[in-house]
Amino acid sequence: MSVVLSRDSQVRVMEDTVTNAEKHLGQFCSMLAAYTRKTAQVRDKADRLVRQLTDFANTEHPEMRATLRSFAEDLAKVQDYRQAEVERLETKVISPLKLYGAHIKQTRAEIKKLKQVQKNEIKQLAKLGRLRQKSPSDRLTISQAETSVQRASADASHTTHQLGETIEAFQKRKLTDLQKIFSDFVTIEMVLHAKAVEVYSSAFQTLENYDPERDLEDFRAKMHGLYGHRDAQPLTETISSPAVPWSLTGQETVLILALF
Repeated sequence: MSVVLSRDSQVRVMEDTVTNAEKHLGQFCSMLAAYTRKTAQVRDKADRLVRQLTDFANTEHPEMRATLRSFAEDLAKVQDYRQAEVERLETKVISPLKLYGAHIKQTRAEIKKLKQVQKNEIKQLAKLGRLRQKSPSDRLTISQAETSVQRASADASHTTHQLGETIEAFQKRKLTDLQKIFSDFVTIEMVLHAKAVEVYSSAFQTLENYDPERDLEDFRAKMHGLYGHRDAQPLTETISSPAVPWSLTGQETVLILALF
């Protein structure tokens, strides 16, 4: 009977191993799938930002137009890397975790089979015990029952050994797979961030190099041309400067430029 109890203890360890794997690997799969969807949503939002930047750039002065277009191109590059991140996460992280659903289902079926074999062993042992109590002198029947017990015990021992090897292989595969899955996850994230830092550094430098004064000069030139066209008729008032429709003191000029 102690052998039966030992086998029962082994089965509980096997079941706990499979149950924990089913629970946690399923949660990992769901959470990482949600993470990947969120990453795809960030990509989509950033693509919309790129389009908005491009549309706005087309309405601006030459320097700002060139700067925003360059910035939008860099931002679009990051989204290309993010798209690659999404595809790699699906292939190297989510898909391997999904496969465990089938592995766990198959392993549970094998555990169920072992339990049935164990139940048969316990049933034969109980039958033998009853015969020994009720008919101790019926040696033929008792001998047949003992043979059935030996056969059931051998079957249970063989099945337990096979399932033990299966569970050990399952556990080994689970541990090595998790190591690879999370290593791939970290590598995918590092590649994205390394590429993003490189591109964002370029984008930052582009924005730093932008000189608003050149666009302001272009703006002033257009403003002056517009006013010059509207004031083509002779003016009735004396204007201090024929080139500028108003005059500013030095302090006022500094104040206006500071607002840009």
